[in-house]
Amino acid sequence: MSEAQIRRQAERQRNRAGAGILASLGEVILIVGAAFILALFVQQFVIKPFSIPSASMVPTLQEGDRVLVNRFLFYFQEPEKGDVVVFHPPIDPETDYIKRVVGVEGDVVAVVDGRLVVNGEVQEEPYLNTPIMNSDFEAFTVGPDQIFVMGDNRNSSGDSRIFGPVDVDEVLGEAFLVYWPLGRIDTL
Repeated sequence: MSEAQIRRQAERQRNRAGAGILASLGEVILIVGAAFILALFVQQFVIKPFSIPSASMVPTLQEGDRVLVNRFLFYFQEPEKGDVVVFHPPIDPETDYIKRVVGVEGDVVAVVDGRLVVNGEVQEEPYLNTPIMNSDFEAFTVGPDQIFVMGDNRNSSGDSRIFGPVDVDEVLGEAFLVYWPLGRIDTL
């Protein structure tokens, strides 16, 4: 083999090596881009992390807990009593709140002698911080496509007693798992 042929062969090998690096880099960029788009899709439509901003859901959720919210569920069913939901409240549609559903369409919700009464029945609520609320709330009928929500820390919760019912369209999803801090991992 002549010296010129050896140089040409070496040049071809360097070009192939460079093309291989570019192809590998392109593949990595494609994979990272696809993973990013998939993560955005999952957060927008399936599961979204949410940080608890206040003590309004104590003892169920502590301030600073992180939960996963199922955004997919309510495409197929309406929120039910007992669900812990993330929603936009009527008073501040840009902010996310998290509360427990205590009344759905057609329910008559009241607080009598410090106890939650739905459709004339005092509710048993073992998840409450304090079983007796500091104030009563006059009977209210939940309208069509609405829910009535309250925090589990009833005496320190800004909820439907203050801002009224929440339109079902404003519900972002149901919280189903505490994932942080690690010592508090639990289902809701």
